[in-house]
Amino acid sequence: MNIKELNPDSSPQAAFGARLRSSRKEQGWTQDELGSQMGYSSTHISSVETGRKLPTLRFARSADTALGSGDAFEREWREIRHGALLEGFPEYVVQEGRAAEIRLYEVGVIPGLLQTPEYAAVLAESAVKRGAITSDQARERVSLVAERQAALVRTPPPLLLAVLDESCIRRPIGGPSVMQAQLTRLLEFAELPTTVLHVADFAMGARRPFDLPITVLTLPDRSLMAYAESSQRGHLERESTSVLPMLTAYHQLQAEALSQAASVAMINEVRKGTP
Repeated sequence: MNIKELNPDSSPQAAFGARLRSSRKEQGWTQDELGSQMGYSSTHISSVETGRKLPTLRFARSADTALGSGDAFEREWREIRHGALLEGFPEYVVQEGRAAEIRLYEVGVIPGLLQTPEYAAVLAESAVKRGAITSDQARERVSLVAERQAALVRTPPPLLLAVLDESCIRRPIGGPSVMQAQLTRLLEFAELPTTVLHVADFAMGARRPFDLPITVLTLPDRSLMAYAESSQRGHLERESTSVLPMLTAYHQLQAEALSQAASVAMINEVRKGTP
């Protein structure tokens, strides 16, 4: 039988397949026997082992149960799933889903938690055209935006405070219909009882305390975390000595930004000016 050799270092998907094959052989099982334990056909097992088929979360968890590997396969599945995301971001998303309060500041684009599906799709498709990610990874990015937003609809919901640089609402993404819907979404967001929306207008100039996007999370136990990104990676900061100055700067940003009423008026003006 011609067994396809995989280089486990070539991709997270290949590493998953190689680990699955190695773990199966350590048990002395055939693909049929492992498939029987997991509830999958031997063909499906073979396709995952050789990297022809992407594993699902259900598959990864079934493999962990059958092979007694703790959560090793689930963790590898998450590496595959988040392969196109910045290092540190998947961990941040977990904490975001637990947070009691979320304070975010964004520059240039509408933040994911406020994006419409169409707006998110345009950003993902643009990344595909640049060769930065694959089409599958683009679909995963759009799906993750929806999952993050759904995680906010819980009881009780988190308090979400957003400050958007004026460039976020003036930079055209997609066609006029995409921007119209996105700006309408912002106006709807501002009306919710657990949200606050500000626009940091260009007139703020040097009074703007942040040059890059930043998010500060308050967890249910009132501990703080901050997340920031460079072009290469994301960083989740847990040390209060580092996070507290960011929280102070965020309060200063809110004080300098337009009021919510003035922000809504600006967004409405831009929306009406969209052809």
